[in-house]
Amino acid sequence: MTDDSRPGDAKPKQRGKRGRRRKPPSKRKKALVISAWTAAGVTVLGGTGLGYVYFKLNGNIKGVDINAALGTDRPENVDNGSQDILVLGSDSRSGKNAKYGKDEGVARSDTAMIVHVYKGHQKASVVSIPRDTLITRPECPAKDGGTDPGGRRQMFNTAYEVGGPACAVKTVEKMSGIRMDHYVEVDFTGFKKLIDTLGGVDITTKKPIKDKDSHLDLPAGEHTLDGEQALGLVRTRHGVGDGSDLGRIQLQQAFIKALMDQVKDINLFGSPKKLYDLADSATSAITTDSELDSVKDLAGFANGLKGIGSKDMKMVTLPIRYDPADLNRVLPLEKADRQVWDALLADKDIPKSATDKSAGDKGAAGKVVTSD
Repeated sequence: MTDDSRPGDAKPKQRGKRGRRRKPPSKRKKALVISAWTAAGVTVLGGTGLGYVYFKLNGNIKGVDINAALGTDRPENVDNGSQDILVLGSDSRSGKNAKYGKDEGVARSDTAMIVHVYKGHQKASVVSIPRDTLITRPECPAKDGGTDPGGRRQMFNTAYEVGGPACAVKTVEKMSGIRMDHYVEVDFTGFKKLIDTLGGVDITTKKPIKDKDSHLDLPAGEHTLDGEQALGLVRTRHGVGDGSDLGRIQLQQAFIKALMDQVKDINLFGSPKKLYDLADSATSAITTDSELDSVKDLAGFANGLKGIGSKDMKMVTLPIRYDPADLNRVLPLEKADRQVWDALLADKDIPKSATDKSAGDKGAAGKVVTSD
């Protein structure tokens, strides 16, 4: 999510080849966790005769056919039991999102995370990509039906702006050499409603966080954040740290772990109404690839999430450095980035050495918010 400013040992997968897309079990991420678990619950309800609930929620989910849009110009996936998913937070200001800034007619990927679920589905790694990272963006299908030529020194989040989900996926695949198994997008208002329906998320702030741009004012201490406050927290960049997008990413990662802990503690099957309300909010909040755009598919997706808790998830920021020509932008640390992607391709842990020299995981912002 965002404010209005713009500074910013298993057989390994093979990359750079064309091939069929594998279909292993499942994954996890952000509001995604709630989406999948509630979808699983609704499938159970549907089996007891409440089929209309199933079909109603199916209608909530928006799907995008990434395979059709990108064709065969993609890395090959070797079925080694792992999965990779691109999760985006959209910063569109249209419709109900208008209150969060001026609608300029475009949306960009404000939050971008690659979630890698390891073989066995008992742990995961999450790589956050700063939206202001300058990359070489590939040629992509454009939203107007034409082709965007891409180019050098393009901000990462412009991929979504020019070509929507398909271009975002293609850009990530070109950067990493890893084929994305799934795509999930969450927008502002959907995120907010989801947190409110959940009943809020408990966090502890180690110091005050105040940011007028994201409408956030939290003293140090324990809090149960409602939807508006949670949105403010994951959008703030001026309330903590050096005011950059890197500090905000650390806050987002801390919030996601708190959200995961809370979802794990909820008995989603104890109250049919609560379950339905959560499922309705969750399925309305997301856009997925066409292989996840039904309650049945989301329910299958959920089965691979249940073994993963916040302590089973390693979260890092893609290794980067500040751009000497523009300190509001960051540049990939190519050798370190390759360490990250090669580890995930081989379904191995990300080595600590990969992030040692990165500006992305430094700073105090990541220690400001906890779920203790």
